[in-house]
Amino acid sequence: MANKLRVGVVFGGRSGEHEISIRSATAVIEAIDRKKYEVIPIAITKEGKWLSPFAAAALLPSDARGRLTSEIVANNSGDVAILGDPSHQGLTKLTTTNRETTPQILDVVFPVLHGPYGEDGTLQGLLEMADVPYVGCGVVASACGMDKVAMKMLFAQAGLPLCKYVWFLRSEWQRDQSKVLRRVAREIGFPCFVKPANLGSSVGISKASDKVSLIKAVALAAEYDRKVIVEELVDARELECAVLGNDQPQASLPGEYVVYDEAARFLDYTEKYASTGHVQFVVPAPVSKTLSSRIQRLAIQAFQAIDGAGLARVDFFLTRDTKQLLVNEVNTLPGLTEVSGYPKMWAASGLPFPRLLEKLIELAFERHRDKLKTKKTI
Repeated sequence: MANKLRVGVVFGGRSGEHEISIRSATAVIEAIDRKKYEVIPIAITKEGKWLSPFAAAALLPSDARGRLTSEIVANNSGDVAILGDPSHQGLTKLTTTNRETTPQILDVVFPVLHGPYGEDGTLQGLLEMADVPYVGCGVVASACGMDKVAMKMLFAQAGLPLCKYVWFLRSEWQRDQSKVLRRVAREIGFPCFVKPANLGSSVGISKASDKVSLIKAVALAAEYDRKVIVEELVDARELECAVLGNDQPQASLPGEYVVYDEAARFLDYTEKYASTGHVQFVVPAPVSKTLSSRIQRLAIQAFQAIDGAGLARVDFFLTRDTKQLLVNEVNTLPGLTEVSGYPKMWAASGLPFPRLLEKLIELAFERHRDKLKTKKTI
């Protein structure tokens, strides 16, 4: 036990992707090598309360709980907090037993939080302040990867091909709805897709075919974010590519969501996670070697455009008429569930999930060592 690295897996969170986060954490805990790592589950409720490892474990399925140490599953004798400790580097798990406090240092944190308050740089900022190694992108990359507007601006600066889009604030919509409607009709047209700028897993996204449905779509998106983005509808195949690494990232074989039933109008939350049978994720994607290589190159360029680290999934459109490849978005903490594309693409590329998790932890330590080379004061 003493030689094992303590990995704090943080999951749940305040975003609309709370349940998907639990599923991702479950997959990580079930696949991680127990000979090398001791997992400390740390859950955050929808209200933002941080739960003790004991309470966090209760949110996991029985198989995942069985992968945890008996101390975590059985110890409910006192409060447990996660805090910065000046006498130790990084975050410390405090276990209170018989009124005595025993610090247990977390060696690395593995965030498995999707959406705002976890994937957007907020948790990453906390971990930076605590000076603890953590898996995934840093503050800036996480924030820009979460905000679709900032992301697309960086992509444009990097010369990446994009679809047409407009964006506006919720307050603009509330102040002058007619003006926004005219702008969308003029610059984008119908049909179009309306999305919250800061969310993932297709939460809050809907298709608008006219002004009436656009009003409903904006109302839905505005429930999830103060910033709304409207994109042109592109008749295209939807492709993905997984990126892994820090300064020298690598790209996996691309995958594709293949639609088998027209009932799947677009890949919304239900189609991605409810196993409807309407769509299937296929990897490697049925594309030419030339196109596959181009997808991989653009995926790495998109990753570097936001200064990514650790992992990301880059989503693409391949238009059916002109065969134009467009970069849609980057996800800096992609789903790691049993149906998620990111681990499937790496498995098809020769990197099974347990080894992928090990590599992500290694990259976290690599990035942390690199940051230690930077002077903290003048």
